[in-house]
Amino acid sequence: MLGGPPECPQRPFCLPGLEKTYGLTFKEFKPLDVGGPITVEAVKNGQVDVGLLFTSDPAIAANGFVLLADDKQLQLADNLVPVLRQAVLDANPAIADLLNPWMAKLTQEALTDLNKQVSVDQKDPKDVVAAWVAANGLATGTAGAGKTVTVGSTNFYEQEILGELFAQVLEADGFSVERKFQLGNREIVFPALEAGEIDILAEYAATALEFVNGGAGEASTDPAATVAKLKERLAPKGLTALDPAPATDQNGFVVTKATADTYALTKLSDLAQPAP
Repeated sequence: MLGGPPECPQRPFCLPGLEKTYGLTFKEFKPLDVGGPITVEAVKNGQVDVGLLFTSDPAIAANGFVLLADDKQLQLADNLVPVLRQAVLDANPAIADLLNPWMAKLTQEALTDLNKQVSVDQKDPKDVVAAWVAANGLATGTAGAGKTVTVGSTNFYEQEILGELFAQVLEADGFSVERKFQLGNREIVFPALEAGEIDILAEYAATALEFVNGGAGEASTDPAATVAKLKERLAPKGLTALDPAPATDQNGFVVTKATADTYALTKLSDLAQPAP
């Protein structure tokens, strides 16, 4: 049984996509909430076998769920990606050299754990990020000495975590960083970015692309192609993007570890295999 948002049977990236892309047929669909606590409880208590959560939801780590890999690329590429003002990057090309390696280290597991520590364990984002970068080899330097960068975020804890990551990496290399977090939704932060009120923020490749292109349907399941198109659409606004992380925040399908172990499930295509 599959559990997910009530609109899942009509959404191309939910039940119809699972049927078309993976050839999956579920015995029953149970309408729940949109990747929220009702879905978490339904998976945990065995009311559904497979549940739809967002791929970076801290509940995945908190409950030991197994996130099934989207091995046939059903979902659009909503990989985490830094978006910044082109003028700031032109004046400080070291920013790309500093941040791109850290985006490469931001796996799905790492992002989910960072989110868990902040939203479930109630730790301070600054402390959580400091521990993570220290454990992953944060180096110091002087490339940003005498320069100031303003890092912003929407009012979403995950983006504040990423903003804190950008800030600490830049500070370690000599930049002075001003933090403007929890500014509001995308309709607020993008104009702030264009106006120079902030210089950089974390975004989601496919969603950001469809935001700046007015929903033209240019995002794809390919992170590199989606980011390339995003950069193209950002350019007239005086903005650009750096390299995407492996980590995403998009639709994901989870099972309990017990279910995964019983049926040898690691990816969505495994659901089409006969039970052992």
